[in-house]
Amino acid sequence: MGLTVDSIHKRYGAQEILKGIHLSLNKGETLSVLGASGCGKTTLLKCIAGLEQPDQGSVAFDGAPLHTLATEERNIVYLSQEPSLFDHLNAAENIGFGLALKRRRSEVNASERTQRVNEMLEALDLADHRSKRPPALSGGQKQRVAFGRALILRPKVVLLDEPFGSLDAGTREEMQQLYKRLAADYHITALFITHDVKEALLTGDRFGYMQDGKLDVFTDLEAFRKDPRSGVGREAAFWTNLK
Repeated sequence: MGLTVDSIHKRYGAQEILKGIHLSLNKGETLSVLGASGCGKTTLLKCIAGLEQPDQGSVAFDGAPLHTLATEERNIVYLSQEPSLFDHLNAAENIGFGLALKRRRSEVNASERTQRVNEMLEALDLADHRSKRPPALSGGQKQRVAFGRALILRPKVVLLDEPFGSLDAGTREEMQQLYKRLAADYHITALFITHDVKEALLTGDRFGYMQDGKLDVFTDLEAFRKDPRSGVGREAAFWTNLK
């Protein structure tokens, strides 16, 4: 089992943003979701994370309800384009911030915290940058730190809201490849929101498309490829016809 979202509805005033969203996501899977701006993608992620309260519907993980829990009790991480790091902390301290809070509550001891931070720095290729503060890091390095801070807490679900959208093309490609490696190594269960067809194909195990507050999840890659809304056909035709 994994993440289950059942019949999520959300209104802002008279406008219905989410119109009965259903999805099931197995543990260790990434569902990449495409869709135009304003279709409800970010609102869906925020309802799953507990940052917004749906008007109707439920969210569960392994059959246990999450929608009744406070945001901090869900063990779900939401990541956006902005890494939102603490400028007064270096890379290692930012990554270990959540564990530092757990240590204060005696949930994690100092030795375990140090070990897990060091392992994460190595996994993110940041060991040589551990003492740098965010202003001294590149955009890609900041996103790596943000990923590390999220994954070190071993969340049930990671929600990614166009996390690489502000990066240049080369750095974005590096981060896509890094994400695939981390997803496999840490068995990440994730929803990955993107506007980029190639990024969706590179990061996703399964694929969805949101339009006008509704989500369609495709049965397989071939169904996603054939659906004209996905843009896969247009992308392939562009490169085929390029001279």
